Amino acid sequence: MKTTRPDVWLMLLALAVPIAALSQTAGAMAFTVSMDQPATHYYHVEFHCDGLRGEAQDFKMPVWMPGYYRIVDYSKDVINFKAVDGAGHILEWAKTNKNTWHVKTANAPRIVVSYDVYAFTVFVANNFLDDQRGYMVGPGIYMNVAGMIDHPAIVTFRPWRNWKVAIGLDPVPGQPNTFSAPDFDLLYDCPAMFGDFEQLQFDVKGIPHTIALEFVPASVDRGRLTADLKSIVTTATELMGDIPYKHYAFLYMGKGAGGVEHLTSAAMLSNGEGLATPEGYQAFLGFAAHEYFHTFNVKRIKPIALGPFDYDHENYTNMLWVSEGLTSYYSSLIEERAGLTSSDRYLTSLSSGMASLENSSGHLFQSVAQSSVDTWITGGRGGGSGDENAANTTISYYSKGSALGPLLDLRIRYETKNQKSLDTVMRTLYKEFYEEKKRGFTDAEFREVCERIAGTSLAEFFDYIYTTKEVDYAKYFAFAGLKLDTELRAARDAWLGVEMANNGNAIARIDFDSPARAGGLSVQDQILAVDGIPLGNRKMDDILKARKSGETIKLLVARANRIEDIAVVLASKMERSFKITSVDNPTQLQSTILKDWLKN
Repeated sequence: MKTTRPDVWLMLLALAVPIAALSQTAGAMAFTVSMDQPATHYYHVEFHCDGLRGEAQDFKMPVWMPGYYRIVDYSKDVINFKAVDGAGHILEWAKTNKNTWHVKTANAPRIVVSYDVYAFTVFVANNFLDDQRGYMVGPGIYMNVAGMIDHPAIVTFRPWRNWKVAIGLDPVPGQPNTFSAPDFDLLYDCPAMFGDFEQLQFDVKGIPHTIALEFVPASVDRGRLTADLKSIVTTATELMGDIPYKHYAFLYMGKGAGGVEHLTSAAMLSNGEGLATPEGYQAFLGFAAHEYFHTFNVKRIKPIALGPFDYDHENYTNMLWVSEGLTSYYSSLIEERAGLTSSDRYLTSLSSGMASLENSSGHLFQSVAQSSVDTWITGGRGGGSGDENAANTTISYYSKGSALGPLLDLRIRYETKNQKSLDTVMRTLYKEFYEEKKRGFTDAEFREVCERIAGTSLAEFFDYIYTTKEVDYAKYFAFAGLKLDTELRAARDAWLGVEMANNGNAIARIDFDSPARAGGLSVQDQILAVDGIPLGNRKMDDILKARKSGETIKLLVARANRIEDIAVVLASKMERSFKITSVDNPTQLQSTILKDWLKN
């Protein structure tokens, strides 16, 4: 339903620390963030620190944001840094490295630093501000005092005009637009959204969930959207057996791209207009399910490398195939179990994912564990972000992890006669590591839990994680009475293996082991003519439709200020469909596994 008090962001379920009391505590830290001239795209930040001791203090800003595994260097957007004591006396400072400001504090009992942050990048891991809306990420706004990440903090926002504030932090009673965090880890984990957005709300087991919604057409059914998100939350929390927060916020921004998970919120940038189409709406549900399931998997169930965080350097782990890949697996499964998609559509999506992964060359070169480590340089999604070499030699831990998820799940179900599953693994990790040990797990500990629950060695499966060994998908799907079409067939009769630049005749990419590569074509070659006829506005794909495998195509190519004739023998593009169908006479165990897996 629609929120009846748009000036209040989150319902209060517990007493928050009053700002006056906190300011009297030794080491109290408080921020004020204002946006008085949004058209300039600058946030103004004041950071008040009480009770610090020492001749000098280092003020630091993170270089990355948990959930987005790339170095962002937020400090590059900081200007006008100043430091004063409680009496307003200017304190000397020097920048000692890219994200550290060294301030000579001379034992001043109160220190106030101020600075401006430029914010004009439309992306989920960056700050944005104009006179229509605002969005900020904690690591790109809040500095910390070196060595004091564990200190509590409060933040007061001064929104422009009558903008509302959406954030996952606890409100401070009696203090408008003021919120508290028990430490800087949570402060950094709570992005904020500003503007005249719409607010919807639903409860699950008495826990309030708010939806901040902007740029979504009026034709989109708000009642259905709220009900569907409630179904996703209900299904996920029933799977895990817990709701680990007092309130939760979906921040949906209808312009931009990307999503990042947080402990008490999810930030999603997408095309709001797309929700008005069946395909766009279904994609939104999958997007929301993915970011929401991260509430459990990675924010609480996590590799040991991902918390406590090192905000100054990369945090390497082999396990993003679990954190992201298994989350992708579960997000689709949650949609299916919640009745938001059909079993047939779910299995078709699994088939499509396996085909895309296995019919590309990247899986021959990079394991999913290595993809996790290399995310800091490749982005971890395969394709290499426009790098033609990475496009052929890297994979996505999202897609490979999602493809391996059902294999691990079905193997555990088979070995335990469907008494246990990957669901059991996730609940066990949650209980043993998050609740009891209060830390992340190592690679070995994750495997130990899986094998303990399966009651057998899973050596073959874990070989698929750390090597590029060919995956026997058919063996695992057979546990649920399903068969896969893994036969190589000609997907394209006349295959050249080039991807042309948009609206041009230049080659942007060449497939590995393709006729184009064998024939000597190169990325950045410009194709001027085909068999003596100028290419002009014609598309290579259209030309190839009239050719056959085995034919020779003659290309006139411009390369490095010279013109060359290159002859290429076309071939058939061989691919596997990975189409999933049911076996004719499944056993009782196969039928039971399939039914319980899909909950249908």
